[in-house]
Amino acid sequence: MRRLPALASALAAGLALSACQSVDNSAGSPSVYIDPGSVGPVKGVGIESQDIIGMTDQMMRDMLAQPRLANAQAAPNVIIDSEYFHNESSSRLNKNSITDRLRVGLNRAAAGRMQFVGRHYADMVAKERELKRQGVVDKATLPAARAPKGGDYRLGGRITSLDSRDPKSGMMQRYNQIVFEMVDLESSEIVWSGIYEFAKAAQDDIIYR
Repeated sequence: MRRLPALASALAAGLALSACQSVDNSAGSPSVYIDPGSVGPVKGVGIESQDIIGMTDQMMRDMLAQPRLANAQAAPNVIIDSEYFHNESSSRLNKNSITDRLRVGLNRAAAGRMQFVGRHYADMVAKERELKRQGVVDKATLPAARAPKGGDYRLGGRITSLDSRDPKSGMMQRYNQIVFEMVDLESSEIVWSGIYEFAKAAQDDIIYR
């Protein structure tokens, strides 16, 4: 009877050891940095990083070549956000990844030839203006503006796609079309248009998030 506790302890230790030995602790694949402008090892038929970089670079160059936008006598106020940039394609995509990159790149390259209105920050600006005018905070260093800037032009556009699949081979193909347009916010005139299109094919598509 005196040996029962010792036997129980030895049995428990043996079970713990065998459990540890059954766990697969093999190392997984280490993460690697990939140039976002190149095709990576995980690819499908949707819009990917290299497509976003390619299309925004092309649209930026086209806009800077448009005299009404980049060579006006008075630098126009432009709004570039995703509010009126619609995704009607079968690709799951965060539209901000396109419009944010376009706005940042254009802001840098325009060098004062355009002024950019942060309409997506309107609520933040309104709250700060109210605090200043109520005397809750001081007036800071910038002169008070009569009103926030209005926009002369705003980005609009849409993303569409056309899918086809071969039922025999399982091969899938997708045609992607992205249209960008700058709209006069007084007359509704479209003062500039750009289009970016491409098609991809793959045996099996991947999951986009």
